[in-house]
Formats: sequence, C-alpha cells, structure tokens
Amino acid sequence: MEPFSPLEPKAAAETGSSVPEKKFRVLVGVTGSVAALKLPLLISELLKIPGLWKGRSDPVLHIELRRWADLMLVAPLDANTLAKLATGICDNLLTCVIRAWDLRKPLLFCPAMNTAMWEHPITAQQVEQLKAFGYMEIPCVVKKLVCGDEGRGAMAEVWTIAESVRRVVAERDLPAQS
Repeated sequence: MEPFSPLEPKAAAETGSSVPEKKFRVLVGVTGSVAALKLPLLISELLKIPGLWKGRSDPVLHIELRRWADLMLVAPLDANTLAKLATGICDNLLTCVIRAWDLRKPLLFCPAMNTAMWEHPITAQQVEQLKAFGYMEIPCVVKKLVCGDEGRGAMAEVWTIAESVRRVVAERDLPAQS
C-alpha cells in the first residue's frame, strides 16, 4: 500500500481549536458491525483534528502498530470482538494489537450491536471488563438499527466519537511525534 501524504496541522488560532499544535498517531480498529459503514465519515472527521495524522506504511506488525500509535480507537466494536477482548482472545491483527496495547496510552471503544445483543447480561460484564483495563467507552445510542429494530446498540454518532478523541488528545497532552 502506498503511504498517504502527511497533513500539515494548522495553527490553533486558525482553526479555533484548543488542541495543541502537535502531531499524534491514532490507530482506528474496525470490527464486523454494520456500523462500520460509517467508517469513511468517521475518518473524514478525525482527519480534521489538527496534528492527528502523519502517515503510515505497510506492512506493520501488531507490536509496531502499538508502538506507532499514541491513541487507539476501536469504532465500531462489535459483540464478537468485545467478547474476545474481555476474555483475552487475540486471533487477528486487531485483537493482537489491543492485547499488546500499552495501558499508559488511551484506548477508546465504541460498542455497536443489535439491541438484543446489547441487552444480554454478558455484554455489560464485558464492557465493564474493558473499562477495568483502563479503556474508555464511548457509549452506544438508541436509534433505529439497520436490521429494523429500534433501541440501544447503535454506535455513537461520528461527531461524538471525534469530539471524544479531541478531548482525550487535549487532556492527555499526548507527545508530539518525533
């Protein structure tokens, strides 16, 4: 894969943002939830955060990825991957990166699943387990799901996710890339 061109951060004064003028690395994990359809819109919003992206190249192994990123965002996090993470299963690149994640760095996750799956008692236990690891939940929302059901389980809105990342970047004063 050809690396993409780095984005030049704009001065905070130009953008009106309180985010410091630094470059940060965010690793976005995507699971099999239908909410993955929102990924292009989410990435588009994340690219607007000054200093967030520098670029990347392939191939990169799970340890290189965990070293590369200053923050990890898993959006959407489906029920299958939630269960794997809560029990320590690491059978693909995403779960291996998360298993190797440096717990001093922020990891945000956005659950997304059918309402019946969300309301199952095991889901609350698994979400609490991830929070016990120090990961930060961006809660799912109530809406009409792609399957036609209406209820809690939809991934948080893109603007909510992007704002959560902005807040964590600003609060943590994450280190600038070298």
